[in-house]
Amino acid sequence: MRKTIIELKRADLTLGNAAASVHVLKDIDLEIAQGEAVGIVGPSGSGKSTLLMVLAGLERLDSGEIHVNGAPLHRLGEDALADFRGKNIGIVFQSFHLIANMTALENVAIPLELANVRNPFDIARKELEAVGLGERLRHYPGQLSGGEQQRVAIARALAPSPAVLIADEPTGNLDSETGRQIADLLFAQQAERGMTLVLVTHDLALASRCSRQVRVASGRIAADATASARHPENQPA
Repeated sequence: MRKTIIELKRADLTLGNAAASVHVLKDIDLEIAQGEAVGIVGPSGSGKSTLLMVLAGLERLDSGEIHVNGAPLHRLGEDALADFRGKNIGIVFQSFHLIANMTALENVAIPLELANVRNPFDIARKELEAVGLGERLRHYPGQLSGGEQQRVAIARALAPSPAVLIADEPTGNLDSETGRQIADLLFAQQAERGMTLVLVTHDLALASRCSRQVRVASGRIAADATASARHPENQPA
């Protein structure tokens, strides 16, 4: 039986104030095992991206509990939470979030330097080579295609060897072919490293590649199915 690496208990979150407040997450329970690839899907406004930000330690619950890799994130102070996140959770966003005046190598290495990791540029070079950018180390984001920029962002997320990789619409800003290549890269790296991958996507084809899909609607989990449950015809007789 695989270790539970993410656990939410009675997770509840309201965003905004007074009349503008929105009850985004409502009493959610969720467990994700080490090494799983989980796609979070649902309509716009359902709460799926907020759920992902909670899992990434970027949003605080109003009530309930969240444990990631054994740590109670709901109890950690801001400094401890930031330190934990930097060592345990890699995050890939739709819009890359690269620093324009830094090279690809610097974009990957700087977070490692700030975390006092030894040999940050050696690690950054290795990670960029792993995502197919060994010849683009000295290029700036403006000199890279969208797909290449997302590869830099993935290398940056993978550099600390996180236990969990969080991806928010990782192919949303890319054309279909480039998006497929980025998806191939994400799943290949996830399988090779034994990481847990949790991604939010509107792309049902991308979500179907996950071993499990969690559907969110109106702030609650509406469905939770493994690949075998979705495709029983693929099961042995």
